Amino acid sequence: MSEYDTGPHGMHVVRDGSPPAPPLLLVHGSGTSGASWAPVVPALARHHHVIRIDLPGCGRSRPARSYEVPEQAVQVAALLDGLGLRGVAVAGHSSGGYVAAALAERRPDLVRSLALISTGPGMDALLPQPLILRVLLGPPFGPLLWPRRSDAMIRRGIVATAARPVDIPAEVVSDLRAITYRTFRAVLRANAAYITERGVPERLAALGFPVLVIFGAADPRWDPESAHRYQAVPGARVEMVPGVGHLPMLEAPERIGELLLGFTTAAAGTSPMIPEA
Repeated sequence: MSEYDTGPHGMHVVRDGSPPAPPLLLVHGSGTSGASWAPVVPALARHHHVIRIDLPGCGRSRPARSYEVPEQAVQVAALLDGLGLRGVAVAGHSSGGYVAAALAERRPDLVRSLALISTGPGMDALLPQPLILRVLLGPPFGPLLWPRRSDAMIRRGIVATAARPVDIPAEVVSDLRAITYRTFRAVLRANAAYITERGVPERLAALGFPVLVIFGAADPRWDPESAHRYQAVPGARVEMVPGVGHLPMLEAPERIGELLLGFTTAAAGTSPMIPEA
């Protein structure tokens, strides 16, 4: 594993696996960080050069002037250009799927395939949010409570989006503590604007990339049935994971690793590399 900040975009990057292996970019959801992918990385890194990023203002990355989704995609593209990568399989969790979609829209030359995990297709699919999230993220209590959050409160907020007990990596809690209330709200507004302007299935339908959609069948944030809207994307594959909520990588990492590896292998048209014993 190598870890560093790279280039003028100031994004924190962690790389696992062998650099000559097919590249796989992992993009986290709102307010979290690349650490949220940790449970699935070992399996993925046996077959891929895995690149995890902290989006601007999240984790260990510097804040940005704008958190608009297309602008974030521009910065991710600059990072991939700096690393000299093309034909990248891109996987996004939750709103990370919006950044993945915007990257494919703006720089199709960089992308080989797209996997979207728990990525709501449009604002009308958003469910009433768990109480703890409504309190932490909205006025009048949000701005007051945010700087006073304990680790236990942060964990409760994360767990509220799961459908089964989960082990939250300490780094995820630390990275969520680091993001400011103002930045988190700006990210949420930018995400909403992106999918209000045009739904994700509509954006992807004309691009022609292989698409995998993974949804927890018990997702409390987005209506699980809304996953089937992605069938409007020619050739898209939709996988529902029973008994799983909004955090499939933490709730069912083995299954998510299997789905991602099967998809990236098929999309590349090659057999996976077999690691040496």
